[in-house]
Amino acid sequence: MSRPRLSVVVPCFNEQEVLAETAARLQSLLESLVQAGKIDATSNVWFVDDGSRDKTWEIIERLCKESHCIRGVKLSKNRGHQQALVAGLFCADGEAVVSIDADLQDDVAVIEHMIDRHREGADVVFGVRKSREKDTFFKRQTAEVFYRLMNWLGAESIRHHADFRLMSRRAVEAFASYREVNLFLRGIIPTLGFRTAIVEYDRGDRFAGTSKYPLRKMIAFALEGITSFSVTPLRMITATGFLVFAATLVMTAWVLWARFFTGEAVPGWASTVLPLYFVGGVQILCLGVMGEYLGKIYTEVKARPRYLIEAMAGVPAEGSAPASYG
Repeated sequence: MSRPRLSVVVPCFNEQEVLAETAARLQSLLESLVQAGKIDATSNVWFVDDGSRDKTWEIIERLCKESHCIRGVKLSKNRGHQQALVAGLFCADGEAVVSIDADLQDDVAVIEHMIDRHREGADVVFGVRKSREKDTFFKRQTAEVFYRLMNWLGAESIRHHADFRLMSRRAVEAFASYREVNLFLRGIIPTLGFRTAIVEYDRGDRFAGTSKYPLRKMIAFALEGITSFSVTPLRMITATGFLVFAATLVMTAWVLWARFFTGEAVPGWASTVLPLYFVGGVQILCLGVMGEYLGKIYTEVKARPRYLIEAMAGVPAEGSAPASYG
């Protein structure tokens, strides 16, 4: 395979503390890969500002002026990590596109190994963590439960893979045909069906700043993944209905037996209170699950844009030659 033009997409939300270091490391990596003859000299980095409230966009604009290989995309408002990542994938012009978070927890040096697997024929290369030893006990356990649950529900997912991956231009264009608004890329990308490869790496500590995924967002993200990729919860409602019906028949038989053949039955207790609370609780749970799916249908049928781009920086004018390394 000839040397591909590489685009590195970096979603950013309030990342002013780390941006300069991230840009420096990625530029150094691109230069070394160009010198090694593994990527084209027109390779670049795309920073996507996901509606940051700090100086993230100002820093991106400055970086674009200082370096010919850096591009900037500013979304009109905060759309979430997945939407910002999609915006970067669709704006990037590389023949191979790598997505990586701005916090430098993912090892940028691994991108070279991704390029090697891509040059060997892989259209998608997943960055997979070797271990989660640096995570807290709670985060390790909840992550294990999440991946097991996703697999049990029938959703294709790569264990210990986040959004650090390489996609070929063919894979990006195929992904563009997926028009849903409720995005869970960790589940969508494995369904593309192209040749894949895995590169393992050790995840480091965050270089600066604070995590943008507190517990509340992690739970919401997990629910998004489950309800976006599986109808099993809806089928479980049907199964629960049958179980409740069967349990009701058994309880009815017991109540009648106790009423007519023993004198120990408490009037009104078993026949009223227990079924009322049990069936009521099941109904509320089922309505909640159905409401989650109904809400997703509502957002999908409106077909609103996933994101709106407010500004771009460092992007060559149409028809002009792309910037390249000397």
